[in-house]
Amino acid sequence: MFGTPKRGVGAYATVGLETGVAAASPQKLVVMLYDGVIVALLSAINHIKSSNVAAKGASISKAITIIDNGLRASLDKKAGGEIAQNLDALYDYMSRRLLQANMKNDIAIIEEVHSLMSDLREAWVAIGEKSDTAEQAVPAIQRAPTLMSA
Repeated sequence: MFGTPKRGVGAYATVGLETGVAAASPQKLVVMLYDGVIVALLSAINHIKSSNVAAKGASISKAITIIDNGLRASLDKKAGGEIAQNLDALYDYMSRRLLQANMKNDIAIIEEVHSLMSDLREAWVAIGEKSDTAEQAVPAIQRAPTLMSA
């Protein structure tokens, strides 16, 4: 009548994820995409180790989809200039490497892409922290004149 507890937890997690996405800044959304790729890559490694070929392929496909349809698609090459061009080339490289890893069941290639993704994620997190600090300083600066005139 009420379904299984597992379905309820799954629905709750989906709502939590959707709420997080809706409330996230563009910078945070990029970090979430990196997180998705990293989780898919770790899953692919585990599936290779357990000889689960179908699940390995699904995990690598998920990582490639996030890279191509999320990260690459969100690049603004005009506004981003050389940085966006370089990221586009790096994302293309990672997608091609993951295709090779899938064909060869090569954990080393997946670990290479994982390392690149982790480095990029760390950089985006640092950008977000600097941005958050700057945003917090602005209201304090805007309040300062009213405090001084009082």
